[in-house]
Amino acid sequence: MKATGIVRRIDELGRVVIPKEIRRTQRIRQGDTLEIFTAADGEVVFKKYSPLVELGQISAVYTDVLAKSLGCTVLVCDRARIMAASGSGKNEMMDREISPETEHLLAARAIYTAPENAARRLRLFERGERLVLCAAPIVAHGDVEGAVLLPGMARDPVPRPETVQAIATAASFLSRWMEE
Repeated sequence: MKATGIVRRIDELGRVVIPKEIRRTQRIRQGDTLEIFTAADGEVVFKKYSPLVELGQISAVYTDVLAKSLGCTVLVCDRARIMAASGSGKNEMMDREISPETEHLLAARAIYTAPENAARRLRLFERGERLVLCAAPIVAHGDVEGAVLLPGMARDPVPRPETVQAIATAASFLSRWMEE
């Protein structure tokens, strides 16, 4: 763990303010859920909570089956990072933070298909050449919790309608699984 040198007092209601700089660098926004961990030595750790973590095994199996049937890489992300990956390049993408562009895309709550013009496609990560070819949001209990993504490169063609439908079906399945 890294010390920040920032000290805050707990107020009379038991609240503590997380400094703006930490919220910005860790991408913690108003309304985000934090999980609280404690250690025997008195440490208290706040971690961004993702309900998709609970779907780890099922989302990994689903991405694996989908990647094999579509013949391409398939990812599942929460609102901040890649949670499951299958297909080529999966190891380099696993646990990486998605770009702010991709976060904004998820907030739109709509299925996204990349435009023909590669220059207008959205970056999947802040650094690197990976782009979003298709994204389908995972919406559970009215909240966007993540997405099923089809990553690609600028040279890749726009996904076929049946591929987009398969990605949308995967997102619907995971949404429903979370609500059960």
